[in-house]
Amino acid sequence: MSRQNPLRYAIAFLIALPGALIAYAAFTTPGLSLFIGVAAVVVLAGVLAAAAMQIADQWEKAVVLRLGRFSGLRGPGVFAIVPLVDTVAYWIDLRTITTSFRAEKTLTRDTVPVDVEAVLFWRVRNPEKAALEVEDYRSAISWAAQTALREVIGKSNLADMLEGRERLDAELQRIIDVRTEQWGIHVSSVEIRDILIPRELQDAMSMQAQAERERQARVILGDSELQVAKKFEEAAKTYQDNPTALHLRAMNMLYEGLKEKATLVLVPASVLDTMNLGTTLGLSALAKSTIEGNGGGRGATAGDEKPHPPAAPEPGPS
Repeated sequence: MSRQNPLRYAIAFLIALPGALIAYAAFTTPGLSLFIGVAAVVVLAGVLAAAAMQIADQWEKAVVLRLGRFSGLRGPGVFAIVPLVDTVAYWIDLRTITTSFRAEKTLTRDTVPVDVEAVLFWRVRNPEKAALEVEDYRSAISWAAQTALREVIGKSNLADMLEGRERLDAELQRIIDVRTEQWGIHVSSVEIRDILIPRELQDAMSMQAQAERERQARVILGDSELQVAKKFEEAAKTYQDNPTALHLRAMNMLYEGLKEKATLVLVPASVLDTMNLGTTLGLSALAKSTIEGNGGGRGATAGDEKPHPPAAPEPGPS
């Protein structure tokens, strides 16, 4: 790209000002034709110096053409060209440049229209090629990026695009870098910013995702029930081989249920017969009542007993 150089105007002003003063003095003073010639030379030198002096920034390269042919690269800093012979055709920026591009209503491999936005990071490696091999390298790289994006979208399914953005980024970088290498441009990276799909498809995908989550939840619940059933089966085999352990487990369950007050536990008669729980509970109740009876007899004192009434006298002989 070309630009205006403020340095040339400053130099032209500093040189042309003394020349203009000399010319004014020569015209106002008779017989000073020599001063007029000197003033003309000074002004001409100022114009030529202004045209010759150029300055390039630290991150720039100037592409110089001499009589229409490539002469070389200049910069950064101050440099001079031959006026009327050399021209600065382009000022090439060597920094990393970002370019946003997008593809609208592009069909994927499974015929889904999508809008994709991406950003391209690139820089000029060869300023000579960037200036001579393509008319406008900035526009060219933008069009190349859009074409590559449409090509990649057409080869990919929607699911692959949503799940594998890193793969798409790498593929885009490879394609664009190959196309722009001949222009002296290197593509550093490509990043897909957003993938937009139709609203109807978004609702359908949301419902599908919800159904998939419910299915996974049911599968996890079924697996848990299967594991619990297997544990119960192992416990049943253990209790089958060891009836005492089964009786202890049953009695522990009854104990846990009877710990709370006002608790009513219904136990099937078959379970009582199997565990001999009726006999056990009966013996326990009998022992408890016996202990309570013995304790009441031992607790009575002589003072608590009532006195017996006196015996009636026997009748004597009359």
